[in-house]
Amino acid sequence: MIEEIQNFLAESYFIPIYLITWLVAMYRYRRYFDTVMRFFPIFIMYTFLTELLGYFVKYHEEYQFFSDPEYSWHNVIIYNIYSVISFSFFYYIYWTTLKQPKHRGMVKKGAYISLLGYLISVFFQDPLHSNLYYADLLASIILILCVWMYFKEKRSEESSYPLYRSLLYWVSLGLVVFHIFFPLIFIAAYEMPEFYFAFHLHQLLLVLIAIMYFLFMVGFLIGQRKAFR
Repeated sequence: MIEEIQNFLAESYFIPIYLITWLVAMYRYRRYFDTVMRFFPIFIMYTFLTELLGYFVKYHEEYQFFSDPEYSWHNVIIYNIYSVISFSFFYYIYWTTLKQPKHRGMVKKGAYISLLGYLISVFFQDPLHSNLYYADLLASIILILCVWMYFKEKRSEESSYPLYRSLLYWVSLGLVVFHIFFPLIFIAAYEMPEFYFAFHLHQLLLVLIAIMYFLFMVGFLIGQRKAFR
């Protein structure tokens, strides 16, 4: 049992970050329980469980989806489903939060385009064995556009609370830091594997995850209920 835990931490040392963030989110839940962010702890726990399942599928035969030894360790379908749910969740947050009808309409159209991108990708990439990285790139661009519209609206608003006291401000920062690089790293992994391994891009991806969730935790810790939006 101890050896299994040691192996788990050695291979997936970043996964506990999700659990720590969830604990912080629950500790500060009263600060945002009546906002659209009230579902965020559920999303973080879903992320944690997805990564946990991905680990067991990759390293434990009894959890694997495929009997063919060549593909038995493949867990990518879990992450393709996660991507669709993850992007949809954040689109919903910004669609709910934004006030200007023009911006809300753009988020709605962007969400439809993103989902269409995943649907089209299924015909050109095998979602059981390959990340739908071009669809991820499109979805990330749309999400960054959502964040840009959020900051644009906040800049034009008058508020007695500083922006850094808003939980969504820190969540938005984390999303931008991660999604500027995340799809490009995946494209490099499949299309330019030599470049991917030579420059240790997988480690960069893990660093970006840690930075994103650190920013989430900052938001949970210093965010104020009345400053949300």
